[in-house]
Amino acid sequence: MSETLGQPAWMSAANTTAVFEALEAAGGADCARFVGGCVRNALIGKSIDDIDIATRLSPDAVIQALKAASLKAVPTGVAHGTVTAVASGKPFEITTLRRDVSTDGRRAVVAFTDDWAEDAQRRDFTLNSLYARRDGSIYDPTGHGVADARAGRIVFVGQADQRIAEDCLRILRFFRFFAWYGKGPADPTALAACAAAKGQIATLSAERVSKELLKLLAADDPRGAVGLMATTCVLAEILPAPIDLERFAGMAAIEDDQLFENEPLLRLAALLPDDQVGAAQFAERLRLSNAERDRLVAALAQTPPLKSWMSPREIRRAVYRAGAQAFRDRAKLAWARVAGGAATPQWRGMIALGEGWVRPTFPFTGEDVIAAGVPKGPLVGQVLREVEDWWVDHDFIDDKLSAVEKLKSVAQGMAF
Repeated sequence: MSETLGQPAWMSAANTTAVFEALEAAGGADCARFVGGCVRNALIGKSIDDIDIATRLSPDAVIQALKAASLKAVPTGVAHGTVTAVASGKPFEITTLRRDVSTDGRRAVVAFTDDWAEDAQRRDFTLNSLYARRDGSIYDPTGHGVADARAGRIVFVGQADQRIAEDCLRILRFFRFFAWYGKGPADPTALAACAAAKGQIATLSAERVSKELLKLLAADDPRGAVGLMATTCVLAEILPAPIDLERFAGMAAIEDDQLFENEPLLRLAALLPDDQVGAAQFAERLRLSNAERDRLVAALAQTPPLKSWMSPREIRRAVYRAGAQAFRDRAKLAWARVAGGAATPQWRGMIALGEGWVRPTFPFTGEDVIAAGVPKGPLVGQVLREVEDWWVDHDFIDDKLSAVEKLKSVAQGMAF
């Protein structure tokens, strides 16, 4: 009996049906099949995010078929056979069956084909080389994809070293898929091939590396995969030394708690040294966004040190100085370093207090300082800083009269 997905709702939805009917009107029955992640995830009971379709139709024929059905067609990667259909606002990535003509480890020249098995041979892993017809029946051209998906085996299609030579990003993809879907020991042939080719990672664009790394770190529990990356020295090709695997494991343990979401960027921070300059340089090298860079740098600040026994007053002061996001990040990093992220009520309460406290606004501006008699110039900022320090030390006192008197006192004490 052949394997089948049945008829899950996403497969028979109106927008999915509209796309398939458009393609079949141009290419006949079974000219298109679901492929890759949606088939794999449906098979093993995981959620479906994207719906990818493989087809015998050429990219030009796909575009014409979609337009004939009044569906939007976006030529997202026509040279490689990919067109994105948009039906009722949902994108469907449609790729023509293809085979590699030549590869250089970063990009490939492809030729189109009408052979499903030939298309499968150029894919990365057996669990990603699965196709499903509209009736839900599965086509498994490698003969191992269904079994490997269910068993959590991440196995390259064909020869592992050949697949990696075609695109060395597959080294990182191996560890990413192991983090998300792997069970039991990793495939030793795949591990050996990844280790042997690790130097090729340096030839990849920074954007491809950072995207793959953050996807890996978004897995529920990436500790096993990251550990394997360290053992094979793949991780050292990406991250600056020293790599803090202990703190990383602690961070993942903290995020096992359902009160916390998985935060890939903070998990990355946990792996990095406590070096803000180095973190900024690393972020630039991996072409992270400015927001991602700034969060990494702020999270890795070493002063003031955070301790689980800080008083509420000290916590408020730290939140005010660092900002709510940086305080939370630094508290989680400090917690992760202590006892491997073991459940600790003090840290949990500290983070909750920081998140629940509304940071007050300092009540004075430069205009107030000038009105108190300080001439325009550097002294204005100096007075503001001194009064702000007093205000923070007094736990953000809301006695306006006392604050005004302090401002006057500091202003009068300055030598103009």
